[in-house]
Amino acid sequence: MTAPGRPGPTGFTVVATDLDGTLLRGDLSVSARTRKALAGAVASGARHLVVTGRPAPGCRSLLKPLGYRGLAVCGQGAQLYDVGADRLLSSATLDRPTVRRLIGRIAEEAGPLELGVVTAGMSGEFLVTPGFAERVRHGWRLVEEPAELWARPLEKVLIRSRERDDDALAALALRVCERRINVTHSGEGLVELLPAGVSKASGLAAAARRLGFTPAETIAFGDMPNDIPMFEWAGHGVAMGNAHAELRRRADEIAPTNEEDGVAAVLERLFPTAPH
Repeated sequence: MTAPGRPGPTGFTVVATDLDGTLLRGDLSVSARTRKALAGAVASGARHLVVTGRPAPGCRSLLKPLGYRGLAVCGQGAQLYDVGADRLLSSATLDRPTVRRLIGRIAEEAGPLELGVVTAGMSGEFLVTPGFAERVRHGWRLVEEPAELWARPLEKVLIRSRERDDDALAALALRVCERRINVTHSGEGLVELLPAGVSKASGLAAAARRLGFTPAETIAFGDMPNDIPMFEWAGHGVAMGNAHAELRRRADEIAPTNEEDGVAAVLERLFPTAPH
């Protein structure tokens, strides 16, 4: 779904899409209509660029069946991933002593926290403490000994609280961390602690330097507060109809929901001469 960028009828050369809650339906599929609209945008001269909170290893099974072979921004901007070559081009990791200290300070106010971590690299794992969720999902590994969470380089830490909702926990973490690490909220139960300076905007900027496009040429689609930096960087931000209220407030446009092919609805309007 990627092609060398050249201005299409809208002036956009890049269509940057989040995955979960945006391009993907709830069952993690991409509808035939959305596939066709993306192909039409590419035929008109745009480039499709995935920008996701999922780490690169978790994108393999989702992107390759779509025929996606180009660059993807993964891990909330921490990774540039060459999908076709199955190779990380760049990756940022957390300072573990710093994040452990800050988690302790968050817990002093929020009460006990349950943790999940994503270990670094293409062999990365998702490790969780016993109370992180009601059940251990596919691809997660339960660790009984908390010290195991910190034994390897980490790309992100996820925190959950039984006493505060996600928005309140994210606000507290932002205040405590004070830019020493980055904090974002990417979905239900997904308040994430990231390396300092890492966001979807930083990942998009890194991709732009490699591929040669500008913010003004970029239209971005998303659904959660972790997409706010991407919207601030891009020339035009489109929130899905199912998006978090804060992202909707920051968006230039509201599309139908991800279940209603919102990405396709916008692309069909912006690239009307493309074969749909």
